[in-house]
Amino acid sequence: MGLFRRVGIIARLDKPQILDTVKKLMEYLQEKGSEPVLEHDLATMLPGIKVDSSPLKELGNHCDLVMVVGGDGSFLGAARAISNYDVPVIGINRGTLGFLTDISPHSFQEELEPIFRGEYHEEKRFMIEAKIKRKNRPSGEGIALNDLVLHPGKSARMIRFDLFIDDQFVMNQKSDGLIVATPTGSTAYALSAGGPIMLPKLDALVLVPMHPHTLSNRPIVIDANARIRIVVCESNLTYPSVSCDGQLNITAAPGDEIHITKKAGNIRLIHPKNHDFYNVCRDKLGWQSSYRP
Repeated sequence: MGLFRRVGIIARLDKPQILDTVKKLMEYLQEKGSEPVLEHDLATMLPGIKVDSSPLKELGNHCDLVMVVGGDGSFLGAARAISNYDVPVIGINRGTLGFLTDISPHSFQEELEPIFRGEYHEEKRFMIEAKIKRKNRPSGEGIALNDLVLHPGKSARMIRFDLFIDDQFVMNQKSDGLIVATPTGSTAYALSAGGPIMLPKLDALVLVPMHPHTLSNRPIVIDANARIRIVVCESNLTYPSVSCDGQLNITAAPGDEIHITKKAGNIRLIHPKNHDFYNVCRDKLGWQSSYRP
């Protein structure tokens, strides 16, 4: 039996070419002696194809490997869904940037061939979780692979909050919010807000203020194991939100405390053997691509 006996497939459902890629991927897997397992919603888009299917949140329990066909957004949603399972993930890029989904949909057979022989690069990425407390009682929670973002929601007002790290007071800030990003998320929203690019292997977080009222408020890089506490000031007239990877929003209220910590466990990413983070940056961010001594 092959290295990956059962392979889960998750895909975006808004583009016909994605379904074409899924069909070709299923054929490839079956030729390799692996059994495809489709996420439930994807299975409904492929009537007549007789393979196993599973709800998204249970898919990691039924597979040796999960493949995500789509963009980085699809990958983020899949990562949150399977975060409690020790199952590796591969991304086949059908989106735009593709920092996380780095297998080409046009040559995936050639790129997957060595991976199915056990020749690949695996890296572990950690996630973060937020727990909101209202009057010392839980009122919401969420996890993220890229970032957790405190923002004003639908309001155009700035918000004021107190920031604590490991129970030490850091600052009182008035801004459009705060981005708490992992190294994985440092090339996403945090980068557009002026944050640094962090190597994926760093065990660190970056806190990036969003349009702070005081220009001396700059990004801060901290230990990933630090405990972050954000207190939404009672003086706020609006109810801000906490966004998880830009896909899940939790409403907070004046006086709420937002506790952010590193989540237990890791997401296991599989890349081709020649994967190079700097090359990805050159390709995706338009860096100079030729060496000129």
